[in-house]
Amino acid sequence: MPLTLTRDEIAARIPHAGTMCLLDAVSDWGPEHIHCQASSHRDPANPLRSGGRLGVLCGIEYAAQAMAMHGGLQAAAPGEAGQRPKAGFLASVRSVSAQVARLDDSTSDLQVEARRLSGDENLVMYEFSVRDADRLLIEGRAAVVMDAGPLLPPETLP
Repeated sequence: MPLTLTRDEIAARIPHAGTMCLLDAVSDWGPEHIHCQASSHRDPANPLRSGGRLGVLCGIEYAAQAMAMHGGLQAAAPGEAGQRPKAGFLASVRSVSAQVARLDDSTSDLQVEARRLSGDENLVMYEFSVRDADRLLIEGRAAVVMDAGPLLPPETLP
């Protein structure tokens, strides 16, 4: 669907706040896919950095946030836009293939894509990729539990 969402609109819809909201924009989405951009990999204050570096496996978190955003957009009923989705979690990743060692070496924005392969309203399988302007950085598959609330102790729920 032709829809562009900004970082503030993304932060209002996913459970990642402040600097942990890594995505800058959603440029396209539909029932089976989402395409996002990010520039936070170049930020020296990126909360995922370790030892001054942002390893390529952090690309999985970028993809997970795109999946959370996709789930939130899918779940939003008319009149509920802007509400955060239910607490979810990344249950597993498989077939991860990294083509580089670091994300912070890329000078262009990251292109983060997730494509829904199968699932229902609670458990979804996605394939994902993170690219820069001209190369694939990391790709794989992920299983996501969209509503982890029933699995979490009551004291951890908002």
